[in-house]
Amino acid sequence: MKTAMTAATAFFLLAGAALAAPVTTVSTEKGDVLAGENGMTLYTFKNDSEGVSNCNGGCAANWPPLMADDGAMAEGDYSVITRADGSKQWAKGGMPLYFWVKDAKTGDVTGDGVNGVWDLARP
Repeated sequence: MKTAMTAATAFFLLAGAALAAPVTTVSTEKGDVLAGENGMTLYTFKNDSEGVSNCNGGCAANWPPLMADDGAMAEGDYSVITRADGSKQWAKGGMPLYFWVKDAKTGDVTGDGVNGVWDLARP
């Protein structure tokens, strides 16, 4: 019985890890920033409010959201919000997270300050 409980516990721990926020920290010329699992910098949008993404349509084409898989669960500072189209997106401190299409490689921060409304997401 102890083995079955250990196996079940391990399964749930691994499943939980798979559903955690898919972010990492990378060093850039502007200091440490949050990045997706792909190493690309993440940003926040000043026109969003806590738990609400206001970047849709053409905005989301240029600033792709950090999408959350079904079953993803909030953990620590990270939460999952529901976008206007019903899809799920990761947020940090309630603020939705996005990539910038003009960043080409790990450590790029070309989206910082765009139109005065985009900021680097910090760890």
